[in-house]
Amino acid sequence: MKIPYFLTHHQEPKTKVSIIIAARNEEDKIHLTIEDILAQDFPKSLFELIVVDDHSTDKTSDIIKSYEKQGVKLIKLNESEPLNSYKKKAIAEAINIATGELIITTDADCRMHPNWLITLVSYYEKNQFNLISAPVVYYEEKSLFERLQTLEFLYLIGLGAAGIGNKMPSTCNGANLAYRKEVFFKLNGFKGIDDLASGDDELFLHKVAQAYPGTIGFCKSTEAIVYTHAKANLEEFMQQRKRWASKSVKYKDKRILLITLTIWLFNVSLILNLILGLFFPYFLKLLCIQFVIKFVVEIFYLTPLTSFAKRKSLLVNLSFLTFLHVLYFVYIGLLGNSGKYLWKGRMVK
Repeated sequence: MKIPYFLTHHQEPKTKVSIIIAARNEEDKIHLTIEDILAQDFPKSLFELIVVDDHSTDKTSDIIKSYEKQGVKLIKLNESEPLNSYKKKAIAEAINIATGELIITTDADCRMHPNWLITLVSYYEKNQFNLISAPVVYYEEKSLFERLQTLEFLYLIGLGAAGIGNKMPSTCNGANLAYRKEVFFKLNGFKGIDDLASGDDELFLHKVAQAYPGTIGFCKSTEAIVYTHAKANLEEFMQQRKRWASKSVKYKDKRILLITLTIWLFNVSLILNLILGLFFPYFLKLLCIQFVIKFVVEIFYLTPLTSFAKRKSLLVNLSFLTFLHVLYFVYIGLLGNSGKYLWKGRMVK
């Protein structure tokens, strides 16, 4: 199913919104995120910003507090006992005091268009979805490695949108996610998925999909895009992707697991055919055919996505990414669901 582009009519909104940010050691960028949110073209009486400081050791709390006179609310986590899911705890604490009908989560290092909020709310008021996923795009790349991440991340955002459009929600991103507060409480929040550090977005999406089928939408609009940065080095990138892969053990929809496994096995077959091709030329021919098919499918798939994000120039990197993606995908499939990973300076699982 092709998701239609959403055009905002900028009618006077009626929905009260609570925007929530969970922040940990974000002193370098959080002021930009807060200022983007405060500068939204949206009635000030209809939205509140709640920022939860997750045990920061830098000046994050001081920066948040400096916006207190502009209505920004600060919550400081003070758990004495270790948790494995600090971010879910932070979001849940904010929702407990939120006064909005619609909860919108984003991250402390994101940037938004001035019409970001009115676009999401207009989409919500028109469709009355229980949960809305919206696009996230990397920007300000400084290296080939970061440009490759941007291209690959567009692939993931597209998969999430396609899954929602085909009534089989699979993935979303908490940097740009909205849901009804009432639904959050009816589903007992993050209960049942709070044993994993990650999953405040994707696993909650699955809870909503299971309880309320057909009530999830994807807001396809360039004004709804949230921008953030790719990882600066391979170690940070692998830790992030291992964290994302860890959520798959909690998937309820077996169709999603089957599709993921099929893609993983296809990539494994590429590696096996390369090894066998060193001894039997037939497998090298088969390998070439597989790569051509993979490349053609990916270029047809990514062309509209890069066009939507106004980043079509990234497609020049696709041939390089097509090869690297095989090794990365197989590796993450093997190790992403085992062991611990580093996140925000903590070793979690």
